[in-house]
Amino acid sequence: MFKKTAMAGAATLALAASVAPAMAADYKGPDLKGEVVTVTCPWTGAEEGMFKKVIANFEKATGATVKHSCSQSSEQQIVIDIKAGSPSNISVFPQPGLAANMAAIGGLTPLGNKSRDWVKANYAAGSSWADLGTYKDKAGKEAFYGFFYNVNVKSLVWYIPENFKEKGYKVPKSMEELQDLTKKIAADGGKPWCIGLGSDAATGWPATDWVEDMMLRTQSPTVYDEWTSNKMKFNDKRVVEAIEAYGWFARNDAYVDGGAKAVATVSFKDSPKGMFGSPPKCYMHRQASFIPAFFPEGKADDADFFYFPSYAGKKLGNPVLGGGTIMTITKDSKGAKAFMEYLQHPQAHEIWMAEGGFLTPHKGADLAKYKTKALRKQGEILQGATTFRFDGSDLMPGAVGAGSFWKGMVDYSGGKSAQAVADDIQKSWEALK
Repeated sequence: MFKKTAMAGAATLALAASVAPAMAADYKGPDLKGEVVTVTCPWTGAEEGMFKKVIANFEKATGATVKHSCSQSSEQQIVIDIKAGSPSNISVFPQPGLAANMAAIGGLTPLGNKSRDWVKANYAAGSSWADLGTYKDKAGKEAFYGFFYNVNVKSLVWYIPENFKEKGYKVPKSMEELQDLTKKIAADGGKPWCIGLGSDAATGWPATDWVEDMMLRTQSPTVYDEWTSNKMKFNDKRVVEAIEAYGWFARNDAYVDGGAKAVATVSFKDSPKGMFGSPPKCYMHRQASFIPAFFPEGKADDADFFYFPSYAGKKLGNPVLGGGTIMTITKDSKGAKAFMEYLQHPQAHEIWMAEGGFLTPHKGADLAKYKTKALRKQGEILQGATTFRFDGSDLMPGAVGAGSFWKGMVDYSGGKSAQAVADDIQKSWEALK
């Protein structure tokens, strides 16, 4: 599924000019000679090679041996191993929902309040990250289990600076300014946006990202959490308003390349290509950090991005929507604890930052270590976040988040009312209970 973290790394490697990396002060670990730490992880290809460098630094500093098993089927393997009573010391989850499920059956080891407090103090929007790693155990008691490592940002708007310069358009600093810019571009005879929801069996997911971003910009983080867990019904008026906030952009023929009816049928891969035309078919495209992989060949360097802004008038800070992988202990040991503590050290982040395809909210990591200017800019957006929330549809039951929500956004983009769509999605959720 394109909403998961796997796409983020490869695309960002293609962006911008390199920033010369340098390592942080060396990590000094405990003496772990003879200790073996096993890790199950989702990273493959180039990303696995980058993770190996992080591992190698830990081994050099401690004398421990780390044996990792990375694969695209790691999620399923983790569940199988936990249920069989033979998990790795460290298991890396792609999203909180599955980690929470494993905590609920006693499959995870709590990291402790000290680690939770460290995250709150040392990660930007630290309370958000601490909450995202906190789950209930078999007895229903909450504990901190998950340390986020290697994250991505979705709250981005892509544009071509040269196109803006030619027309005298300025990067908006608030949602109100973004709406004004949208109106201005349309008044000038251009199309402000390229939007496409097509993604084969996953058609519709780009619109769910829009709605999630709008929920974070119109409601408090608590309301967002209630929505993704269905404590607040999907057809609540606040959700309907967020859907309609997306519709303000997507359902206006004057605002979208191809008109509103094209939104539901154009492929998300093809959608941003209109920005690169001469004259451009559109001026902006809201999408996550992976989208440059689908820009026209040789054109990625022509593009830039800005933070999908919050409403100045709503006083909800600077929320960021994204995802990330979660490090957990699934078989406790001295080496496992030491490895998790190693991840608190800036060097464990900066090694991968220097390789590319990696973002971190760690405030102690040197932003200058990012391999590219684009990654550094995304890192700055993370550092400036007051709230971080995980992709909402990935937190919902699959039949909703990757089913009725996707379909509902296609129906809404095609003209169905937001209330009717929200009613249908809520009915699908209730059918699971």
